[in-house]
Amino acid sequence: MGEEEEDETLYEVQEIRVDPGQSPLRIDKFLTDKLARVSRNRIQNGLRDGSILVDGQQVKPNHKISPGELISLVVPTQEDGETGLLAQDIPLDIRYEDEALLIVHKPPSMVVHPGVGNRDGTLVNALAYYLGQEKDIPVLPGNDRDRVGLVHRIDKDTSGLLVIAKTERAMASLARQFFDHSIERTYQAILWGTPDPPDGTIEGHIGRHPRIRQNYTVYAEAEAGKYAVTHYHTLEDLYYVSLCELHLETGRTHQIRVHMKSIGNPVFQDSKYGGDRIVKGTVYSKFKTFVERCFELCPRQALHAKSIGFIHPTTGQRVSFDSELPDDMQAALDRWRTYVGHRRLTNSLGE
Repeated sequence: MGEEEEDETLYEVQEIRVDPGQSPLRIDKFLTDKLARVSRNRIQNGLRDGSILVDGQQVKPNHKISPGELISLVVPTQEDGETGLLAQDIPLDIRYEDEALLIVHKPPSMVVHPGVGNRDGTLVNALAYYLGQEKDIPVLPGNDRDRVGLVHRIDKDTSGLLVIAKTERAMASLARQFFDHSIERTYQAILWGTPDPPDGTIEGHIGRHPRIRQNYTVYAEAEAGKYAVTHYHTLEDLYYVSLCELHLETGRTHQIRVHMKSIGNPVFQDSKYGGDRIVKGTVYSKFKTFVERCFELCPRQALHAKSIGFIHPTTGQRVSFDSELPDDMQAALDRWRTYVGHRRLTNSLGE
């Protein structure tokens, strides 16, 4: 995994169409024969928790398959990178834990998942140590054992909350909820300028940039990218910058960063999408010096995964978790508040 991902679900749907000549057979037995190296118990868990459906409906493990039925499985996306997982004693900021799941607060600069060039020091390395390698790492049909309960991920330079599955049942339930877009995710970001209108929805297909292949961009045509929806709400208008709340309806690579750039309000200090330069305000020395000081206070994209809500895999109750803005974003925001407040006072005295 050589590139960053912004809260992109790590699962996709695989479909199996039952052959016309197939004789009646329990679905758990049928899938055990079809899916190499996947236990019957694991398939039964997937059937019970909705990660495996037949013609769009949940069925019991003893369901007898019929010719023509379409079986859909929520399975892990394919990963490129190094195999093997190194467990490392790295401190974790755990905000909640029970028998089924963890809620972890990831600091900025920490990579979530090992990949080429990032074999160790990641959140997954820390989770492998914390959960213990002797335990059965939760996986779904087709998964490798290098994810340690990981269902989604956020950028290295984005801070915030991640939900981690501790059991196969929790993994199956959370994977289905992420794929169905029923997980509620709220971000906060410092943006350049203030969106116009201050509250709105951005829809646009996101795909790789035609020239800069490590970047993404918004396309009008569906063929060029994946459909993406971001809802935004301005919390505080500081003229030069604003604090905004963002809700992801889909989870595409760099979605918030690409969508906000597309309307002229890139995330503050986002070097990949033009937020690491002055977008609003003068380029003269005093203001430039002030902005550079803000960049020093927050030396990464000012984006934070603030809250997450979902149906608990065990209790069936809706739960939600919230987090505070990290110190670097708060420091930059406070400095902008002071600057804008001083300007407004100076202007009012001059009237």
